[in-house]
Amino acid sequence: MPQTRNTTYRRPREASFFDYSLLIAVIALCCFGLVMVYSSSAYSCAIDPKVNDPAYYLKRQGEFMLLGFVAMVVVSRIDYHWYSKLAALGYAAAFLLMVLVDFVPGFGKESHGKKRWFMIAGRTLFQPSELVKVVVILCLAVFLYHIGKNLDKKFGKALVLLAAIVVPIDALVIINNLSTGLIILGITFVMVFVASEKRMPFVVAVTLIAAVAFIATKGAKQLVDMGLLQFYQAERILVWQDPWAYPLDGGFQVIQGLYAIGSGGLFGKGLGNSIQKLSFIPESQNDMIFSIICEELGVFGAVSVILLFFFLIWRLVVIANNAPDLLGSLLVVGIMAHISLQVVLNIAVVTNSIPNTGVTLPFISYGGTSILFLMVEMGMALGVSSQIRVETDV
Repeated sequence: MPQTRNTTYRRPREASFFDYSLLIAVIALCCFGLVMVYSSSAYSCAIDPKVNDPAYYLKRQGEFMLLGFVAMVVVSRIDYHWYSKLAALGYAAAFLLMVLVDFVPGFGKESHGKKRWFMIAGRTLFQPSELVKVVVILCLAVFLYHIGKNLDKKFGKALVLLAAIVVPIDALVIINNLSTGLIILGITFVMVFVASEKRMPFVVAVTLIAAVAFIATKGAKQLVDMGLLQFYQAERILVWQDPWAYPLDGGFQVIQGLYAIGSGGLFGKGLGNSIQKLSFIPESQNDMIFSIICEELGVFGAVSVILLFFFLIWRLVVIANNAPDLLGSLLVVGIMAHISLQVVLNIAVVTNSIPNTGVTLPFISYGGTSILFLMVEMGMALGVSSQIRVETDV
């Protein structure tokens, strides 16, 4: 008789996953950012008698980037369920810091007419509004995770509770930093949109926002007379509509940025060969650094940077789709929304597609607080990725 063969089936084993592609993208952006910060600031630092060091901004950015990298590694190794329990404490701390900066003399440092930096004993420490972004992402993820399927069943009540979380702290941010306040509202919109199955309320909201923007652009002066817009806000709209009407005032930076973009051509003038950074574009290492990228590296360099951001955002989408639970997914969605909004707004401002909002380009623009908290967010995303389980035959 033929012998029967016993066949055993092995269950596939599960292995942990860590998104090294995201890590490589972050490192690549940071290294490129250091190069561009040095290239865009070396001349202005060299001729500044107070600084007299071409590598001044490079060194400061490098220090914060190194600190941020350490923070990213530490946060990535922490179970995100643990630090989500600190959401309320983080919210309280961020709220207190914003109150101190906005209203208590001696704690807020004023620059360019705005108090955005927290100080102790005359020393500038950091920008609390960057902390607020991280805290809002964390608080919204925890709230939406706990409300779960009841979000759509009690949508109105949920919106009231969401407003109670976001509006008070965002109002404190908007007082001195409108652009960051709008980004926080954008993050909230995206996270709620992803968590909800409803679509009509969001369509209505987008329609209302578009209508308000249209009215503001068409009647900026009238809105100032009515007290609905500040003069400087209306001025930004007028400059955006015709920067050449204000060549020595509000339109100067925009015009010089457009000159830089237009003169770069396909492959640019070469790294370090920008003309507009030679005192034409004020503080070119900050919000306008993308114009220097276009001038020195051309369309090729600009598109390469944009594609790198697309890759980073795609990796965040992959992590969010495969996260072990809704909490992890929403955390990554909030981070993705933050970075996407800032990239789009910065490039739109530099190309004069929207009025100037003073938004930095993530990982590339100079800014110690910005890079530090961006790296913390990347640590959170990598921490979620490390808890994804994949099947393997090994």
